[in-house]
Amino acid sequence: MTSSGEYDLLNGVKYLYLRHISEPRDNSLKLVVEEAISNKLAMGQVSSSALPEITEILRDASPIESIEGCRTFELFWKRYAAYLVTEEMVGSCGNYEDENYSGKIRIYDKSHLLDHLSRDTGGQVDTLQHYKIICLNHLIDVAAYSPPEIRIVEGAISGLHSRPN
Repeated sequence: MTSSGEYDLLNGVKYLYLRHISEPRDNSLKLVVEEAISNKLAMGQVSSSALPEITEILRDASPIESIEGCRTFELFWKRYAAYLVTEEMVGSCGNYEDENYSGKIRIYDKSHLLDHLSRDTGGQVDTLQHYKIICLNHLIDVAAYSPPEIRIVEGAISGLHSRPN
């Protein structure tokens, strides 16, 4: 992956939400992910209809949400071979000890996805690289021929975005 400043910023973000996915052209992929933080300013704020036991448990809890000042990143692959979007809870329960990756935005040397594509497909025009972006709401796996272009989208936050209940 590129050592661009945008990649370094994205790789340094603790939490992300997937906000948008599209194919602007055939076989190209655009992801928009939004930074989220543990919002200490909202610590202990619980719905008034919550049970007293729940209120006590959440007294020192902070919501993880996108607030003013959080960055929004656009990742664009000019060409991809495959991608998979998995609901976060479903995708977090497998056995991945035999995979090798580096970085928070994962770049794999060995992965089940690469094994699958090698075994069950053909016609790749070049060596594939596997990228994985782990968000609070989805896991996104992309097999592509080159790293994504990454840019920060200015003014993308239109309000508070937190994990829905």
